[in-house]
Amino acid sequence: MKKRFLIIQTAFIGDVILATPVINNLLSNIPDLEIDVLVKKENVSVLQGHKGIHQIYCLDKSRKMSSSFELIRLFRKNKYDTVINLHRFASSGIITTFSGAKQKIGFDKNPFSIFYSKKYEHVIGDGTHEVDRNLRLISQWVTDPSRRPDLKIDENENENTHDLKEEKYICLAPASVWATKEAPLEVWIKTIQNTSKEIKAIYLLGAPSDTEKCEGLAKATKHKQVINLCGKLNLRESASLMKDAAMNYVNDSAPLHLASSVNAPVTVFFCSTSPSFGFGPLSSNSSIIEVRNLDCKPCGLHGHKNCPKGHFRCGKELLN
Repeated sequence: MKKRFLIIQTAFIGDVILATPVINNLLSNIPDLEIDVLVKKENVSVLQGHKGIHQIYCLDKSRKMSSSFELIRLFRKNKYDTVINLHRFASSGIITTFSGAKQKIGFDKNPFSIFYSKKYEHVIGDGTHEVDRNLRLISQWVTDPSRRPDLKIDENENENTHDLKEEKYICLAPASVWATKEAPLEVWIKTIQNTSKEIKAIYLLGAPSDTEKCEGLAKATKHKQVINLCGKLNLRESASLMKDAAMNYVNDSAPLHLASSVNAPVTVFFCSTSPSFGFGPLSSNSSIIEVRNLDCKPCGLHGHKNCPKGHFRCGKELLN
C-alpha cells in the first residue's frame, strides 16, 4: 500500500536545498512512497525539476494566515501517513499540528512541537551540519543516508548553459540578502585580478535584483572576460553552470548550497557568520576563507544590515 509523506521547509532557498537529502533518502529507502513538499511561494522553482516529488505546495507569506488555513484543509483531505517539518517556527508548526497526519515529526525548537509524535533536538553552533540535523528526523527509516544535497538538474537545464561552458571559466556570486554576509567589493575585485590566465570567462551570478551590484563589479575590474548573468539564468541553470566551473566563489548564502547540490568546486567567504553553525560547503572540492580570532565574530545566526561594531573587519580583512 502506498505511503504518503509531506515534507515542510518554508524558510530560505538554501534551507530548501538542504532539505533535498531528506527527500531523496526517503524515496530511496521506502517502497511505494509518495512525497509532497511545502515551501514558500518564491521557492517553488527550486524543486520543480525533481521528478521524485509528487506535488509541490506553496505557502503564500503575503497572506500567511489565510494561506495556512487553506493548506491545512487540503492536507487533512490528503490523509498523510507522516508529516516531517524541517522548519522551526510557529507558522509551519501550526500546519503540522493540524495536518491530520498519523505521525508528526520535527524539531523541538518549534513552539508547536509539544503536539508532535516525535521531536528532535536542534543545536546550532556545535559544528553539526544542517543536513545531518535534518537527517535525524528520518532515522527510523534510513540508517546510512547520503548527505549531499541534490536538486536533480535535468538535461534541459544543462543544455541551456551548454554554450557558456565552451571555454574554461569560473563563477562568482557576490551578493547576499544580508550585508554582513557579503564579502566587500574589494574582495571580489582582488579575486578576479588573481584569476589564472587559463580562465577565459568569469560569470557573475545572482538574482535580477543583483544586476546593478554585479554591473558595478564588472566595471570596477575593467576585465573584458567578466560577464554579468544576473537574472539571465534561473536557479537550476545557475547550478548547472556552477557544476562545470573551474571554481565558484560565493558568500555564506544560497549559491553556496547550490554548489553543494551539484558537487561543484567552491570557495566560500564567511564574514559575520561561522561554519560552526552548520551551513558550510559539502562539495568534494571546497575551501573556506574567513577572518579568525575576532571577539565580535560571529555576531548572529543570520547577517545584519550593517556591522554592529562599525568596522566590518570580518569582511574587510578576508584576503589579508
